[in-house]
Amino acid sequence: MKGTGGLTADEKQAWTGLVSLMLLLPCRLEAPLQQAAGLSLFDYLVLSHVSEAPARSIRMSELAHLANGSLSRLSNVVKRFEQRGWITRSPDPDDGRCTLATLTDEGYEVVVAAAPTHLRTVRELVLDPLTATDLRALVRIAAKLSVAIPPP
Repeated sequence: MKGTGGLTADEKQAWTGLVSLMLLLPCRLEAPLQQAAGLSLFDYLVLSHVSEAPARSIRMSELAHLANGSLSRLSNVVKRFEQRGWITRSPDPDDGRCTLATLTDEGYEVVVAAAPTHLRTVRELVLDPLTATDLRALVRIAAKLSVAIPPP
């Protein structure tokens, strides 16, 4: 059955498998980060994306998109990071309506220290169980789903 009707057995299996992963994986990725660095997964993603931006500086709107968070959620996290001395915010010199988040040296040290824990967990839970063919299929599927799901 397609369209608005019920799911076929294969569709149901694919859907329930995906939902299970969507619910289970963030918690499993976050636990080691919390234990090793005191960071949530969202915290780490924010710091990581800023660290990878040119000059370790990025517009808040772009950062919200990359980290899959709302601007209000991101603003709360960045405010906390500012208080810790990890990030500074300033008006974008190219467009004063936008705000830039810039990673400080201290913030960069935090993300560099947390990265091995995160990467080890990603490898263990996601990458190592997959063959090269599985990995290519995952990349293809993720790209298709990303196009089908509009950003918030």
